[in-house]
Amino acid sequence: MIEVNHLTKRYGNHCAVEDISFTVADGCIYGLLGPNGAGKSTTMNVLTGYISATEGTVKIDGHDILEEPKQAKSCIGYLPEQPPLYTDMTVREYLLFVAELKGVRKKAARKENVEQAMARTALTDMADRLIRNLSKGYRQRVGIAGALLGDPKLIILDEPTVGLDPAQMIEIRSLIHDLGKTHTVILSSHILSEVQAVCDQVLIIAHGKLVAQGTPEELAGKLAAQGAISATAMGSREAVLAAAGSVPGLANVQLTGEKGNEVSFTAASAAGADLRGALSEALAAAGCPVLSLSNQSISLEDVFLQLTEAAPEAAQATETQETMDTLEAAEAQTAPETVEPATSGEAPETPAAPASEAENKEGE
Repeated sequence: MIEVNHLTKRYGNHCAVEDISFTVADGCIYGLLGPNGAGKSTTMNVLTGYISATEGTVKIDGHDILEEPKQAKSCIGYLPEQPPLYTDMTVREYLLFVAELKGVRKKAARKENVEQAMARTALTDMADRLIRNLSKGYRQRVGIAGALLGDPKLIILDEPTVGLDPAQMIEIRSLIHDLGKTHTVILSSHILSEVQAVCDQVLIIAHGKLVAQGTPEELAGKLAAQGAISATAMGSREAVLAAAGSVPGLANVQLTGEKGNEVSFTAASAAGADLRGALSEALAAAGCPVLSLSNQSISLEDVFLQLTEAAPEAAQATETQETMDTLEAAEAQTAPETVEPATSGEAPETPAAPASEAENKEGE
């Protein structure tokens, strides 16, 4: 359905999206996940043709979004983060207007299309109410209904549950799940539970780059292969951590809690081996009885944090050097010019200050 190749978008010197490539298959719900400012909305705006890419190509159902914009956009139903609703219209009036804009020419076809969209989004009872009198949850439904008009193959939703209460969020997620049965859906969000609940595939963007792609289970499995262990033992902090650190193949021993003489920590095996037995023996030999010991479960939240929390050191170094170069250039441009002393012994001329209005009038 979607082919993105080496997509890059720059705003001046700022690179919002850098060399992203991915494909989206038919009939799946994809979650575009990332922290605020990661480049999710920029990516969606390029996919919908709202803004153009600096480099790279985007194809929607085989149509290049720049070379064949009309054909590509006819395949897309888009709900931006802030739905562009006309609040002085009723729900039905607004949807009929949107259907006409989308090229549904016949009046009977528009009416039928609108009725179907309202039925799918549970808006039939609200059809004759003014949009300004609707709750935020129902306004989101109106936006989704508008995206459904014209029967697009692809539905793109940018933060569809932002600002909703828990009950409304559950309703919208259920609606998105139903849409996935008949459409390809791309859902942008930074709410991890939302993505995990409704998405078949996850694309994680951080610092403008695609850092991971796969099902939530696959992404968690990649980190779980590190053999994460969570344990609590009795003894001093130094003794417990030293015993854990002495186990061959066990690394990243980190203290997670300390209460009285109970010390909790996590550790990982880079090779993925199960080292719980060796760890238990090492703690017992050090006189630190084990209170609990288990493989640590890896959630989508753990995946998200490990992939997005910190920028790569190389990127940080590059940004620091660019900042230093910019500051040095600015200092060179703003440095005061040196005034050469007059060779004839005369003082250099000083520009006369502009006369005030009162002095001008007195001169007159």
